[in-house]
Amino acid sequence: MFTGIVQQLGVVDALEESDFGAVLRVDPRGWAHRPEVGDSISINGCCLTVARRIGESLRFDVIRQTLSLTTLGSLRSGDRINLEHATTPATLLGGHIVQGHVEGVGAVSDVLQSEAEWRMRIEPPSTLMEFIVEKGSIAVDGVSLTLATVGPAWFEVALIPTTLERTTLGSRREGDRVNLETDCIARIVVSWLKRLHSGR
Repeated sequence: MFTGIVQQLGVVDALEESDFGAVLRVDPRGWAHRPEVGDSISINGCCLTVARRIGESLRFDVIRQTLSLTTLGSLRSGDRINLEHATTPATLLGGHIVQGHVEGVGAVSDVLQSEAEWRMRIEPPSTLMEFIVEKGSIAVDGVSLTLATVGPAWFEVALIPTTLERTTLGSRREGDRVNLETDCIARIVVSWLKRLHSGR
């Protein structure tokens, strides 16, 4: 479980093919948190388990399903990535409840920049739209954000300077793909209402 508050910008050392999928090696770039083998880390919104430590470098085993359903398969050496360690019951919940279970990959359709604000428009898979509501929460590449505007097949998030500086979202451009996880509470409510309506 995570909160969507990115704690560190890491860098991909390598993504190498393996029998089960791929091995992802990450340089956490002096992260104060020192994960142990078996710990859960959110990488661009995907919950992965530390498989090995080699000095400061972290190794993760990534199965084929994760590679196919997220953007992790397109990572390259030198890419920056958002890192967050798992939360605890005593952790300050600065964002919202994020499970690290990416539901789909969205496409950045526009980046709107002005002196007043920086907005990003994203087109998610159509199956996610029913969980996306204005002023609700969403995790984009593991970053907890508030939905500023919602259209029929897209949504916009407004990014503050701190988010632009401390996460990878400031470098996202039109055409880029991003990992999406909708608010788990919204999913539960929609599911319950569907069952109530169907009488099951």
